[in-house]
Amino acid sequence: MEIYQATMKDLDAIVNLFNMYRTFYQQTQDLDGAELFIKSRLEKEDSVIFVAKSNHEYVGFTQLYPTFSSISMKRAWILNDMFVDANARNQGVAGKLLQKAKEFASETGAKSITLETTPDNEAAQGLYEKNGYKKDNQFYHYYLELTEAEESS
Repeated sequence: MEIYQATMKDLDAIVNLFNMYRTFYQQTQDLDGAELFIKSRLEKEDSVIFVAKSNHEYVGFTQLYPTFSSISMKRAWILNDMFVDANARNQGVAGKLLQKAKEFASETGAKSITLETTPDNEAAQGLYEKNGYKKDNQFYHYYLELTEAEESS
């Protein structure tokens, strides 16, 4: 299995995986929107995407977004997206993607990687905990959704 940082040459494969990821979370299939979104991330280099390939087939990806910890005055990463094709699950793909993300975060001098998952995604929770991630019991996380009018102002 090969895990590496994606470039524009990987765009079509990532778009397909990203579209499957979104539909996993009950979003409407949107290949055109997915392509625009992923292409923009790659062009602007405002996220880091790692892909997993097995036998020349793209089987998974993870996407990290940079942030900073003001308290520690260090970089941190948000592991925002991770998806493994259903046909490649239970083969260690997700664990290898997590390991690559950890190596990358360490290489960039980051203090931490944070992520979130749905309360009912017990398989993902088990995987994260197996890989050293701990459930945050110290802080509450809040979310403010903006309306379209607020987003454009």
